[in-house]
Amino acid sequence: MTAVSPGSTPATDGVDDLFWQASYSPISESDAELERVARSAELPVLLVALAAALDDPSILSEELRPPLTPMDTAPVAHGGMTPQQQERAIDVALAGLKRLRDEGITGVGVLSDERRLELLGFLSGGRDEWADMLSHELALAPAHGGKPDWRVEEVAPDREFPVLVVGAGVGGVAAAYRIAQTGLPYVHIEAGEDLGGTWAKNTYPGVRLDTPTFGYSYSFAQRGDWPHQFAEGGEIADYLNEVVDRAGLRDAIEFDTRLSRLRWDDADGVWEATTIDRDGVEKVRRFAAVVSGLGLLDRPHIPEFEGASRFHGDTMHSQEWDHGVDLTGKNVVVIGTGASAYQIVPAIVDQVGSLTVFQRSAPWMLPAPNYHDEVGEVFTWLVDKVPHFAQWFRLWVILTGIEGRAHTVTVEDDWDGAPLSISRKNQELRDYLTSRIEEQLESRPDLLRIAIPGYPPGAKRMLRDNGVWARALLDPKTTVVTAGIARFTETEIIDGEGVGHPADVVIYATGFRPSEFLEAIEVTGRGGVSLHQFWAGNARAYNGITVPGFPNLFLIYGPNVGGVVQGSLHFMIERAAEFAVKSIREVLDRGATGIDVRPEALDRFVDYVDAGSRRMAWGQPYVRTWYQNASGRVTAIWPYTNIEYWELTERVDPTDHEFLP
Repeated sequence: MTAVSPGSTPATDGVDDLFWQASYSPISESDAELERVARSAELPVLLVALAAALDDPSILSEELRPPLTPMDTAPVAHGGMTPQQQERAIDVALAGLKRLRDEGITGVGVLSDERRLELLGFLSGGRDEWADMLSHELALAPAHGGKPDWRVEEVAPDREFPVLVVGAGVGGVAAAYRIAQTGLPYVHIEAGEDLGGTWAKNTYPGVRLDTPTFGYSYSFAQRGDWPHQFAEGGEIADYLNEVVDRAGLRDAIEFDTRLSRLRWDDADGVWEATTIDRDGVEKVRRFAAVVSGLGLLDRPHIPEFEGASRFHGDTMHSQEWDHGVDLTGKNVVVIGTGASAYQIVPAIVDQVGSLTVFQRSAPWMLPAPNYHDEVGEVFTWLVDKVPHFAQWFRLWVILTGIEGRAHTVTVEDDWDGAPLSISRKNQELRDYLTSRIEEQLESRPDLLRIAIPGYPPGAKRMLRDNGVWARALLDPKTTVVTAGIARFTETEIIDGEGVGHPADVVIYATGFRPSEFLEAIEVTGRGGVSLHQFWAGNARAYNGITVPGFPNLFLIYGPNVGGVVQGSLHFMIERAAEFAVKSIREVLDRGATGIDVRPEALDRFVDYVDAGSRRMAWGQPYVRTWYQNASGRVTAIWPYTNIEYWELTERVDPTDHEFLP
């Protein structure tokens, strides 16, 4: 049997992974070549993949167990193995690769429960309390992932329970996949003309992930042949399209269909949803439940500037890139120095005539020398020839991100370094990152003076540094302005000091309005209560998913579930979708109309996340960041690990909910 070819649908034998391979290419390389492979591999991953393929956990000796040294700036090679451990591990891995070759092993079966615990215990450095959460991400594990263990025809064969899924981005696709697995009838709408959400909308030059690619994928769709270590935007969009096609979900999506209103019918216990299609035609439909995958980085934020309407040139927001505008030789102005600007500026600097960058606050940058690199040749070989290596590597990325860099951005009591740092470790990080900036900009004291942030590392999203940002700022064509914007004229932007900057094109890299969840939709719940009046500018949801007074409404990527220094976004999204499915199961089992979270349960959850954020750099009173809403409360970020979220979403607690008759 050969490996599954791209575009084909593999036979999974019950495994919940759309990219599952039953067989891999046989190994034929010499001993010397296999030793080269072993010396170039991430050793804990290779060892555990070999132990699984050989069904021999004895190779995972205690002396080789990785200590999982915390990462201060970047992942620690081999989980912090000592040089002596690494040499011993190379010998063991080489012997394992020879066995795969000599015994002709090209596949691996689902693990026994005993073997699962052994392998996860090794990889996690003995953190047995992580095993269940990690099993969710491991397709080789028994009862892997969040696949529902029920079908509607078995649980409630006579019950009509149609579901509306809103949005076909990362969250909406996850929700549709899980809903489809239950057999529940559903309608899936997407306001755009294509699926992909963020990755369909953001097509600006240089767009790519700022997290490692293998951590940015579904547990039920573990692609192995990613071309880049940090995937380009188009690669993520292609992945989402392939997931939808492999899962057979595309025909269920109504494109160019926008949700405008939701109204809970108290008498009938259903949601009345008003949608508008591309021709402006309204349709009103009724659903037992609604799952929103609209997320939070969706509505562009464009500041108001005096005279902006007088400007004669082209303007665009980074999410609404106009590919018909040729930047060649133009005077281009970029407003902002956040994540999108950080990618756009280096991508266009060689093309433009002049480049003016308006900076409100400088970004902190984490070293990532491989940021634009393709996946290496040895890694590609391992993915092709060692059964399930890519899936184990994905798990390793998620595992090492559970605690991530949280220790570097956690407040130390009685620390006196504020507002520049919040702990001894945070100050060490600040000093290290500052030294990198000084090395890169030592020839330009004027740039160096404005390039070192005046806030603690981690208070705002940290970017990936492989030198291209500094190179772009050092380019003779580039001017960095920190004086703010006073006004636009027909051909210039006048800064706060009265200096005019010529502009043919203005690019708003000014981010989004993340605290305004569902802002474009009129949502009315029980008793005629408006969701936005209930929130009053302070979005809150139990587990980031449900809101009191709005039964059977589930938010995917709702308030307080984003991760920035630890954790997996896809894990959080999938758990929200799974919690929605579990909640629906509770409704069906009880013969209820709906499930509504109690206000006191929401208050307890909000107190919990607020307490966590107060312990982090982004939750300090002197910090302003897009993580916060207008009143300064952090509404975007989850301040704990994936382990805590796993525990919170593992079951639907009846005492936290009211079940409507």
